[in-house]
Amino acid sequence: MNDSVYDGLLGGDSSQWAFGTDFEDPLAGVDTSVPAGIDAAELAAYCLMLGDDTLVLSQRLSEWCSRAPELEEDIALANMALDLLGQARLLLARAAAADPACVPSLPAGSPVPDEDALAFFRDAGQFRNVRMAEVPNGDFAHVVVRLLLFSNARLAILSRLRDSADAVLAAVAAKGVKELTYHRDWAGRWFVTCAQGTEESRRRLIDALGMLWPLYDELFAAHPVERSLAAAGAGVDPETVRAEADVVLDQVFAVADVPRPPLVGVRGRTGRDGLHTEALSLMLAEMQVVARAHPSGRW
Repeated sequence: MNDSVYDGLLGGDSSQWAFGTDFEDPLAGVDTSVPAGIDAAELAAYCLMLGDDTLVLSQRLSEWCSRAPELEEDIALANMALDLLGQARLLLARAAAADPACVPSLPAGSPVPDEDALAFFRDAGQFRNVRMAEVPNGDFAHVVVRLLLFSNARLAILSRLRDSADAVLAAVAAKGVKELTYHRDWAGRWFVTCAQGTEESRRRLIDALGMLWPLYDELFAAHPVERSLAAAGAGVDPETVRAEADVVLDQVFAVADVPRPPLVGVRGRTGRDGLHTEALSLMLAEMQVVARAHPSGRW
């Protein structure tokens, strides 16, 4: 017990580190050894890619708190943000367990858990998320379109990742499939509602689709790490699930009577290579400022 609430801010008791979502190891009791035939560094990189996607999109969704058009949708967006944050925590913890070298170096004795170090102490160029996750929020139609495109693609990937040779990834995928099914259904229903609502709601939806569609290809652009892990039986090549993801998307477009935009290629380096929009740096500055100012902070 401290005499002042400020007395306990600094110290080495990791059980009270201030910035975690829980103070226990999220993979406690789980066998995190890397299966034979799988490269540990590649497995960590793959988990960072998937985890960064969900971490960054979770942050964007959390910015909707108290801003949604209805209380029910405000709660829904907050819950989806928490779902994605939970997935991110498990994936970043898996990355650290597979290859501790991927964790940023912090002062000796730092109480920061590995997954939090990865979230709060990497710069934008070290993140491996797709750019669709990071672009700034727009109006309500924008969040609907972004969630539909992202969750539909990610659900197709996690559905196959349940058979991963890495038992930890398989378990994370099995949990994530249930959550993403709801995310996709929520977004699909609102997509149709906006498209068939007023002239203004339809205009906003079409505008949001036009802004986000150029980033759609990147959801399925296979990085060499993704191909390598897929060949080893631990990951999923996103190109192999595009057709099934497109079928679902086409069904939503048909019901909503919204024409499918033409594909826009994304050339050169992408978010998987650490190439991001300026929006990510600005978002991380806000997300990480307290953790960086007080790296040894405790509750």
